[in-house]
Amino acid sequence: MAARGSRTVRDLRRENRASVLRALYFEGPMSRHQLGPATGLSSGSVSNVVGELLTEGLLEETGSVDSDRGRPRTLLRTAPGSGHLIGVDIGETRVRVELFDLTLAELARTERPLPPEGRGAYEVGAIVDHVRDGIAEVLAATGMSAEALLGVGIGVPGIIEHTAEDGALVHGQTIGWDAVPLERLLRLTGQLPPQVPYFIDNGAKTLGQAEVWFGAGRGARDAVVVLFGSGVGACVVSEGSAHGRAVEWGHLTVRVRGRRCRCGALGCLEAYAGAEALLARWREAGGEPPADADEETALAAMLAAAHPADGGPGDPVAAAVLAETAEYLGAGMSDLINLFRPERILIGGWAGLQLGTRFLAAVREHAQAYALRHPARQVAIELGRLGPDAVTVGAATLPLADFFARGGRRAPAPEAPLPHPAWRASLDGRMA
Repeated sequence: MAARGSRTVRDLRRENRASVLRALYFEGPMSRHQLGPATGLSSGSVSNVVGELLTEGLLEETGSVDSDRGRPRTLLRTAPGSGHLIGVDIGETRVRVELFDLTLAELARTERPLPPEGRGAYEVGAIVDHVRDGIAEVLAATGMSAEALLGVGIGVPGIIEHTAEDGALVHGQTIGWDAVPLERLLRLTGQLPPQVPYFIDNGAKTLGQAEVWFGAGRGARDAVVVLFGSGVGACVVSEGSAHGRAVEWGHLTVRVRGRRCRCGALGCLEAYAGAEALLARWREAGGEPPADADEETALAAMLAAAHPADGGPGDPVAAAVLAETAEYLGAGMSDLINLFRPERILIGGWAGLQLGTRFLAAVREHAQAYALRHPARQVAIELGRLGPDAVTVGAATLPLADFFARGGRRAPAPEAPLPHPAWRASLDGRMA
């Protein structure tokens, strides 16, 4: 028997498989010869692992490349159809569900807008319905069986607590959720078989993982990815960490005894820079957001009012509120610079991308002015590259990362007891 804490032969095989899968996924296609230096494995280990993964259908051959000795070497890549994943973005304006193949190429998607009155305090059963129905819809669109899924990743606002008894609990103070056992509630719907796992995490963290894996954060040793939507959040990614960590940046105090935030505190950054608060400030200053418009439409209208496309005079009230918001964001980023000294700060989220092209220069200027000079000189502040769907893509990386860590093998079926009777009673009527 192996000593406690030592690696077994099974552990070594899993790690070797994981190394080959990751190398081909992020740097492929590659030949077997190239995989040795890329993974640090011997040629014999590479040959054995590649043989296994080819037999299991996780890899496929894709052409060849000339070698120095004249004999072409076969290239290998991850087989796109060898696994499927679902990513879910439980945002504050909509629930988006997307189905991906193993290379994260989108196969199907659906969106369910949330009514404005639902943003302050989500009705838990309605959100569970949206996720359940969205999963069913994307599977039906492709004719895929739920059993074929490697997992479902979900990004959600709030602090996520992972417990052995209840799975993922969501502490979403700004949306009215207090220790909501979302994972167990989703299991109760019976939408997925037990062997298909759920992975639930903070939406800013999934955005950060997506940008670091595939977007503007790739190659960075230390980065902060900012999610700017209805609210404000961030993910900090450090060198050597497998995943980033979510930080409640939106609830950093930027003005003592300032505006009341949705969390209940006074003076939070989110109370000034979140899209919901930004539109409220425009209205309070005498602006006129379009009636009955969703936040994305209203914010676009505010931007158009402040800076008309024809170059004519704009709404000075909208322009002033937007300029002040850029300063708040820059000041908030200065705290990220001083605390974490990142190599890059990336701005994502639908609101960040919508306003970023016009206000990025101003945000950079304010961040430089408020931050300490030395760390401020080391940081690049840029827009994310993955667009408004980045949270969904990032959510899908959660089961993908687990799949890699297991060496390309599925997770065991979880033991998920039914939720507390009060939660069950709240859902029984919805699923009847």
